[in-house]
Amino acid sequence: MKLLQIIVIAVFIMVTSCTIDKTDYEAELNIETTEFIEFEEVTSIISDDYTISVDALNGTLYKGYNKIHLKVGNALTNENLDNLKLTFLPIMTDANGNKVSCPHSYNLNYNTDENYYEGYVVFTSESDSTVSWQLFIDVVDIDKTHSVEQIITVEEQTNLNLNMTAFTGNDGEQYFIALVAPQSPNVSQNDLVAGIYKYNQPINSEGTFPDPTLFSYSIVDNHTLLLDPRMPEPSMGNHSSPNNQDLVQQSDGLYHGFVNYTMTGNWTLNFILLDENGQIIKGTEVSTEFTPGIEGAKGELYIDILF
Repeated sequence: MKLLQIIVIAVFIMVTSCTIDKTDYEAELNIETTEFIEFEEVTSIISDDYTISVDALNGTLYKGYNKIHLKVGNALTNENLDNLKLTFLPIMTDANGNKVSCPHSYNLNYNTDENYYEGYVVFTSESDSTVSWQLFIDVVDIDKTHSVEQIITVEEQTNLNLNMTAFTGNDGEQYFIALVAPQSPNVSQNDLVAGIYKYNQPINSEGTFPDPTLFSYSIVDNHTLLLDPRMPEPSMGNHSSPNNQDLVQQSDGLYHGFVNYTMTGNWTLNFILLDENGQIIKGTEVSTEFTPGIEGAKGELYIDILF
């Protein structure tokens, strides 16, 4: 009987402590996330006979995944041009003059219903005093090509639910995982969407800048992203949640699954990326041991979020 009383008291103290820490933690954070649904103009270009508008959610380009819309018109007649081939190449230049790109749609598709060219770009860093981004856009109109360059600003992504990570896989290739949704999660089961991309090593590294073959990326197809969400705060004991679903690729090229957030706060999305044959490209399992009072362990491949 005495042993049972001790156990009950110990459990009560642990639960009470966890609740107090959790309440104080939430009060300190007071984080609110805004879900952007409207596309607005980021920048506009008038060059030769063309007007080009680059639109994104909230009119801002952020580090991480960005869906983009481009509208092209005739500068003289304001007529919308829908019979073009449009290419889109973002280039980052660092303080030493090194130039790299990031995952992106190079050939943009025309949306006949909405009258714009659409694609995506996953910026790997924000603009600052040492990093600048520039867009190289080619407009191919029948038998002529018109090239446009535009400096842009990439902002820090303050919504950690849209974080990203870059890593080298066990196969030596360079990969990128970017969270796409949810922008503003709920304490419930959420649709979890991510893009997975890969850098295409160029065959010939002697191309003339900006040769797109030197800055080529592709969507990773037919892989699986195993998911293990945890709460790494010491008061949470690195516990997980039930009813999660691993991410698999759907027809939009993105990877879809479910994550069940049982409370607000810090969460770590631990991943294991498997190729089409079930071989591990990156990631390790996380111990299921409950560790109250200790910062939670993370796997080899993870993304931290907060809501």
